[in-house]
Amino acid sequence: MENSKERVNKTRETRRQEVWSLLPPLEKESLIHQYHPDYKKEAYRTLRVGQNCGDSTVHELANLLEGRSPIGLEEISLTPHAQADVLVIGGGGAGATAALTAHSMGADVLLATKLRLGDANTVMAEGGIQVAISPDDSPVRHYLDSYRGGHMENDPVLLRTLVEEGPEAVKWLMDIGVHFDMEQNGKLSLRAGGGGSKPRLLRCMDYTGLELMRTLKDCVQNEKIRLLEYSPVVELLTDGEGNCSGAILKNLDNKNYMVVQAKTVILATGGIGRLHIQGFPTSNHYGATGDGLPIAYRAGAKLTLQDTFQYHPTGAAYPEPMAGTLVTEALRSVGAQLVNAKGERFINEMETRDAVAAAIIRECQQGRGIKTSSGRSGVWLDIPLVDILNGAETIAQRFPNMVRQYSRYKIDIRKEPVLIYPTLHYQNGGIKINVNGESDLHGLFVAGEATGGIHGRNRLMGNSLLDIIVFGRRAGRAASERARQIAVKELTLKHLHVFYEGMKKAGIVSPCVSPMLFPDYVEKT
Repeated sequence: MENSKERVNKTRETRRQEVWSLLPPLEKESLIHQYHPDYKKEAYRTLRVGQNCGDSTVHELANLLEGRSPIGLEEISLTPHAQADVLVIGGGGAGATAALTAHSMGADVLLATKLRLGDANTVMAEGGIQVAISPDDSPVRHYLDSYRGGHMENDPVLLRTLVEEGPEAVKWLMDIGVHFDMEQNGKLSLRAGGGGSKPRLLRCMDYTGLELMRTLKDCVQNEKIRLLEYSPVVELLTDGEGNCSGAILKNLDNKNYMVVQAKTVILATGGIGRLHIQGFPTSNHYGATGDGLPIAYRAGAKLTLQDTFQYHPTGAAYPEPMAGTLVTEALRSVGAQLVNAKGERFINEMETRDAVAAAIIRECQQGRGIKTSSGRSGVWLDIPLVDILNGAETIAQRFPNMVRQYSRYKIDIRKEPVLIYPTLHYQNGGIKINVNGESDLHGLFVAGEATGGIHGRNRLMGNSLLDIIVFGRRAGRAASERARQIAVKELTLKHLHVFYEGMKKAGIVSPCVSPMLFPDYVEKT
């Protein structure tokens, strides 16, 4: 490692002069299809039951979708322990936004979350929130960048809604107390991101998601919205006529089940990184086990783009305790370069994430990566270039979180490169929704990373934080409006009978119980 690191130092002055163009479209597609994990055929299998029967997805998710509910059909009373107009499941950015919006419209809201309010992937988003607000930018440009980045498989209506409502969403965040970075002239500071044609990333140093979640959490608590912590969802309830009528939660303290009757339900259960798809490390929060997907699927909701995931190019590969930890893309946007073991730069760092990830995997597979003592492979991210290109103290001032994290292991990123490798970062696909966040299951709304369609097959940096606000607000509004129009519905598990019949016909005998709730890191002997 040390010899290779020295090559990075020696080639730095030469590399800083290099100008790299973006890849031609055909070359980029070839790179992605050859090296990106989404195109590894043996990692996938066909679903045999449910709304997406005949479609394929990775084995890890397929096992959950075809898994058995922890709820025995004859073992639980469905007498409700609690009632609400709107039940919000998930305490991250999307769930908090949805709960605040529904509450502001007069709905009786109950917010349930697996761990504590704010324990979610939202707090780990470092790079910023992308929104078209500068005079030389527009939602049209934002749309086109995101559509190209998503390989033109984004849902056009959802994507248009995202970019058009972005400025208003950011204004709302500022109104409730989010402090974005400002320039000396008092204007909002904007930074470029990979795949974007204009600088449009608003940030709070490299703590953007944490600042958003801090503010949202304070608002939820100040509004005195009913809150159930340490209460993950384990099953949805239906009325037997194709409508969602509530959910069953599990109290992690006493292991008892809690039945909640609700006129509408909003799922905001987040991502899937802790499934460690294809053995990848992950940048995701400990609770990111994709809980919303199997329960919605069993109840009759359709998934979309369930076969595509985002592997963030720059996850830490060394030191070992940091493996998978996100090394923000914002560093590359201000000059940090990717360098192989020979000291060579090999990709334009501002390509879309899937192309950069594929290029890193290629370098490692072709023998130009660096091996760690624990057996991991990676390439260098030459961070000291940031200060050389932008002025001394740029790293310390703009990326204090990164400096702090590496300093724990006596690594000074201002003076030496760090070893990185793609990390499982985001669930591109998920539950199919309409423009108001409603799924195919009437009365079940979904917001945030549990949804699919907005980002196509690859998400641009900063669009996830925008997504949770725009569609969290939309789901909150639509769910509260629906709740005003209807009465409480019957509570049944009829959908489980239907799903199990489908499993029986398909010859599926699953050993898997889903949702997983937490990853299992105990070695089997």
